[in-house]
Amino acid sequence: MVTILANGFVPESLAECLELKAKRSLTPYAGGTDLMIEEDRGGQYLFLHKIPELKRIREDDDNLYFGAACTFTELLESALAPAILKAALSRIAAPAIRNTGTIGGNIGNGSAKADSALIFFVTDSALKLSGSKGERLVPIQDFYLGRKKLDLQPDELISEVRMPKKWLSKYDYQKIGARKSLAISRLSFAGLFAEENGAITHCAVAFGAVSDVIIRRKDLDSLLIGKTIPDAKAAKSAYIKAYEEAIVPIRGRVSAEYRKETCLNLLKDFLNKMGI
Repeated sequence: MVTILANGFVPESLAECLELKAKRSLTPYAGGTDLMIEEDRGGQYLFLHKIPELKRIREDDDNLYFGAACTFTELLESALAPAILKAALSRIAAPAIRNTGTIGGNIGNGSAKADSALIFFVTDSALKLSGSKGERLVPIQDFYLGRKKLDLQPDELISEVRMPKKWLSKYDYQKIGARKSLAISRLSFAGLFAEENGAITHCAVAFGAVSDVIIRRKDLDSLLIGKTIPDAKAAKSAYIKAYEEAIVPIRGRVSAEYRKETCLNLLKDFLNKMGI
């Protein structure tokens, strides 16, 4: 059943939602925390808060699944959400925003400053995009085409985030802001690390609020994977140098020089914490 309002529609199933999206020009509205600060709030909305498929949190043997309309607070309170995701979500704004804002909106805003998106990048998560013609599963790195540019068709909706369960236990997360709370990221960092029998089995880092898109370079991280800790220590300088060349900050509230230096310091701290 679809409820019709003066400013939009309230579907109660994903099928109803996608049918409306295909036929009308509607702006998806979950928490509205980003939409309500926009100067131009004209048009009609597609309200998503009554769609159960978008609120599910579940798992299987290999992956965690988070509905795109799950709020930050719902994930913070979920036993399934991993610690690295909770570390980032707990630093988002204030409780009122966390109670309302959703991961789908955070991702769909298309900003490299999005706190949850950083975690989905470093964990190599994928997005399920649902539309009138079916579903697509798109790696989040491929979803972002540039600042505010997304691989999302007019009839599609971000419906779910799929996060691999492997490699989540050993992590580092840092957020640099102008103050300790209620801060938009000036720079953020996330890293994952794993070793087995003396060899590095996984290394992944990501940097937010540096370039137009969150930086995640699997090719550079592969320089350490498979190495023993002593060999990784020997390769450390080359690894950091590769990131020094790869990180090209855009202009922002703080200087590009500051952000690049801070990125490299956070990377070095991460390696030190992991014994490299």
